[in-house]
Amino acid sequence: MTLQRKTAPEFRAIENIKLIRPEARELANGCKIFCFNSGDQELVRIEWIFSNLRFETAKPLLNTAVNSLLMEGTASMTSAQIADKVDFYGAFLQVDYGYDHSQVTLYSLNKHLQHTLPVVKEILTNSIFPVKELETFIRNQQQKLQVSMQKNDYVARRIFNKALYGETLYGLSADADTFNTLHRDDMVAHFQQMYQPSNCTMVIAGKIVPETLDLISDTFDKEWKNNEQPADVSQPEISNASERFYFTEKPDALQSAIRMGIPAINRTHPDFPALQVLNTVLGGYFGSRLMANIREEKGYTYGIGSGMSSLKHGGAIFIATEVGADVCKPAINEIEKELNLLQNELIPEGELSLVRNFLMGSLLGSLENVFSHADKFKNLYFSGLQYDYYDRYVNTVKTVTADHLQQLAKRYFNFADFYKVIVGKY
Repeated sequence: MTLQRKTAPEFRAIENIKLIRPEARELANGCKIFCFNSGDQELVRIEWIFSNLRFETAKPLLNTAVNSLLMEGTASMTSAQIADKVDFYGAFLQVDYGYDHSQVTLYSLNKHLQHTLPVVKEILTNSIFPVKELETFIRNQQQKLQVSMQKNDYVARRIFNKALYGETLYGLSADADTFNTLHRDDMVAHFQQMYQPSNCTMVIAGKIVPETLDLISDTFDKEWKNNEQPADVSQPEISNASERFYFTEKPDALQSAIRMGIPAINRTHPDFPALQVLNTVLGGYFGSRLMANIREEKGYTYGIGSGMSSLKHGGAIFIATEVGADVCKPAINEIEKELNLLQNELIPEGELSLVRNFLMGSLLGSLENVFSHADKFKNLYFSGLQYDYYDRYVNTVKTVTADHLQQLAKRYFNFADFYKVIVGKY
């Protein structure tokens, strides 16, 4: 067979997306388990995911600090011993903090799970948060914050989140003194209430054999007990700020950070998939209107983009960039211009077709292995959605009309309603 190097491959549109679905089970202690069994390599990823406890304004850093210090020592192991044992078996163990959930993740060869799982169990049941490690954490975080506060984009993001989300986990903007509210006794109490099986969801992905599940059940069922006090995972009601414009002047700034947007819907709202299409047109990929105008045509910035955040108790549409300090006002005028164009003029079919293909290709490209299928499931599960969400998403991307997108722009893209944060010169 002769290769036809002068003829381009035939173009075919992506018709549908097939997602791996999990097998569900539950341990006697209430821990829920979802298994994604796929792949030939003897490797498994196990995630222990916990809902964050209710935010307390007097002790605002407990969720993030407890998660960060989980691996800094237990009743029987030092942080060095934990790291050495995990490394010895070629495994990888990490902790991750998010606005809604905190988690512990283990990557391990199946044949070594009998050695690596007990380490995780020790962390989840017997972490002690040594005073010395806590003091080091506080000192490091204060120094890190001091460096970050010199960055205009970091400051802008803090101000923006505080304006949108107020006194909640989403709006937290700690200063150096806030870290002094951390005390070991509070962290131990927080740990015992939050890291219990009834507040845990395990997501397992990789090559899963019956022996693997038996070992996990034996390790995390019989001896992992719930506390008398259940985890309080309710959260304070979000209160948006009344002020819409925030300017922090930095006279010596060469660039000004701009962040603007509005509180908006999350993934559970019917408008969300179509709004993702509209956001992509505005600033969601390299060929977007904001990039074409403010970077390519005007040369005001190296990069600008828009995005949508979907959180358990809220969401937002936002635009972020850093521009030359002398062109801050013109850049904001151009952003307003692009928002108004989407409200007043229909998106040409050629541009819409390009965005459709980009979004479908991005979805397909994000499903490269079983771990990414598990990640897609988590988006659904923790939002209270079913797999038909992705069917609706694919159908919306393929069929949404320019008229519908214009109506969404009129509903969500009113520049006068946007919170606007500028750090630098204006």
